[in-house]
Amino acid sequence: MTPPRRVGVFGGAFDPPHLAHAAVARAAVDQLRLDELRILPTGNAWHKATELSPPEHRLAMTRIAFTGVPRAVIDERELHRRGPTYTVDTLRELHAEQPDAELFLLMGEDQAAALTRWHDWRGVLALAVIGIAGRAATPGEVRSALPAEARSRQLVLPPMPESATAIRALVRSGAEIGHLVAPGVASYIERHRLYQSA
Repeated sequence: MTPPRRVGVFGGAFDPPHLAHAAVARAAVDQLRLDELRILPTGNAWHKATELSPPEHRLAMTRIAFTGVPRAVIDERELHRRGPTYTVDTLRELHAEQPDAELFLLMGEDQAAALTRWHDWRGVLALAVIGIAGRAATPGEVRSALPAEARSRQLVLPPMPESATAIRALVRSGAEIGHLVAPGVASYIERHRLYQSA
């Protein structure tokens, strides 16, 4: 019997996408043996307190940032969805499109710890294995924070200090960001004067 296709799902504001995002994507493709990795810039994120950059900029930077990541496909569906963007809706759509595929939802440890506050989190767990990208806590601590019904896999990654919030602050202060984002992303930010004002 042919094993099911393994499809990763990696969503985020990507405002901007940075080197840690690309590292997570590469680790997921390799360690989870993914046949495909869907990269989804979020649309109207219900949980974001701050306003995001225009979607066309985030999409363009995402295309640049994930160039060269094997099996990565930039998926625009959440940018075109009306109303709040919920992960469970995206997973349902992907499941309908590829009913025999095994879905792996990638997230950081902070998101995993807050998963039970997500919209229809039980639906999320029914549809996907949670791939946890380590940042601060230990794997045991993260898994104990997940609901009992969660299927999860820990991604092994080196410490990654990059954060989009910090990068935006560095741009506002005129500091160098070339060590935190892909060269093309840094050029794009400068060319379009993104994150210049608070």
